[in-house]
Amino acid sequence: MEINVQTEKSIQIIDINGEVDGNTAPQVQAQIMKAAESNPRLVLDMSHVPYMSSAGLRMLLATYRNVVGHGGHVVLVGLVEEIKDTMEMTGFLDFFAHFDTLAEGLAALA
Repeated sequence: MEINVQTEKSIQIIDINGEVDGNTAPQVQAQIMKAAESNPRLVLDMSHVPYMSSAGLRMLLATYRNVVGHGGHVVLVGLVEEIKDTMEMTGFLDFFAHFDTLAEGLAALA
């Protein structure tokens, strides 16, 4: 699991690389929340996440509620089709603005 955080136009871009499951979800959430402390406008780049378990979905929802509860915004970009379908079927996708590309996600928060 590798997580890279960068800032562009006062928006935190969090690039998640690897599978998000019961073992890695706490690490991912900790990194996202650390980034949100300094700026709660987040784009989560999921284009390098090939698999997400139910623990990963719960982590995303908890992160969303925490960030939005503190006046922030969370946008997802680059969801692979399998994860997007799962999130759609379970209703998780209803919570998030989601876009195909990073440029679209950044534009949404600009």
